[in-house]
Amino acid sequence: MTEATRAGFIALIGEPNAGKSTLLNRMVGAKVSIVTHKVQTTRARIRGVAMEGQAQLVFVDTPGLFRPRRRLDRAMVAAAWSGASDADIVVLLIEAHRGITEGVSAILDGLAERTSGAPVVLAINKIDRVKSDVLLGLTKELNERFAFQETFMISAERGHGVDALRGWLAGEVPEGPWLYPEDQLADAPMRNIAAEITREKLTLRLHQELPYQMTVETESWEEKDDGSARIEQLIYVVRDGHKGIVLGNKGETIKAVGKAAREELVEFLGRKVHLFLQVKVRPGWLEESERYSEMGLDFKDGNV
Repeated sequence: MTEATRAGFIALIGEPNAGKSTLLNRMVGAKVSIVTHKVQTTRARIRGVAMEGQAQLVFVDTPGLFRPRRRLDRAMVAAAWSGASDADIVVLLIEAHRGITEGVSAILDGLAERTSGAPVVLAINKIDRVKSDVLLGLTKELNERFAFQETFMISAERGHGVDALRGWLAGEVPEGPWLYPEDQLADAPMRNIAAEITREKLTLRLHQELPYQMTVETESWEEKDDGSARIEQLIYVVRDGHKGIVLGNKGETIKAVGKAAREELVEFLGRKVHLFLQVKVRPGWLEESERYSEMGLDFKDGNV
C-alpha cells in the first residue's frame, strides 16, 4: 500500500534576524526569501515549498515580530501573527545566544491566543554559539513558559538539526492532496521574487537607515524570443537625498546593485536576464495602499 500524501502550512515566527529566512531557504533547498544581516528585511509572507517523502511542507516566512512604530511596521507585525493563526503548525525560532529577550517574552505571551490551537514547536537556532549547559537551561526555561509540542536544536546556517525538524514536520502535517505542483518552490509571483532579490542587494550595499524607507517593484517583465527575460524595476525612495545614495557616485552603487541582482536572477531562473533599474522619489510611498499590496501586506493593518 502506498503511503498517503500529506500537506500543510507551517509558519516560521520569531524576532527579526532570528534566522527564519535562512531556515526557509535551507528547508526548500533554494533561495526564496531575502536574507541579509539587517533586521526586518522580510516584509511579505513568502511561501516556500519543500518535499519530504510523501509530504509537502508549505513554509510561510513571516516578518519578524517586534514593537511597531510606523504604519509599515504595524502592517508587518499583523502579517506575522496572521501567518501564525492560519498555519497547521507554528515553529517559533529563538536565537540560542540571545535567549529570552524582551521581544521573545512578548511573543511567548501572545502565542496561546494567536495560534488558534495549532501545534507550536520550538526551534533554538544558532546553537553553535553557546555551550551545552546554557542550551539546556534555555530549553527548560522556554518549555516552562509555553507547552511546546517538541523542541529542536538547530543551526539554520550550517544545516545542523534541520533534517530532523523537517522529518518531524512531514509526519505531523495533515493527510491530504498536495497544495502545489511538486516542482514549485514558492507561490510568490516571480515579479515579487525578482523585486525582493534587488531589494536584498540594495539592503546589503547600503548600511544606513535607508533600506526601511525604500521599496522595489517589478514594473515590467517581458519574455524575449531568445528565451531571455527583460525585467524593468522601479526603486522608490522618500527623499531626493536618498536617490543620490542609491545611485552612488557616477552611478556606481546602482550599477553594482543591478549587476548583483541580475547575476542572482540568472542563477534563479536558469536563463539570461536583462535587468533595468530606475530610481524614483515618491515622498508618500509609505502611506500608499498600492505599495503595501505589492508587498503582500494589508494597508489597513497599519492603522493605529
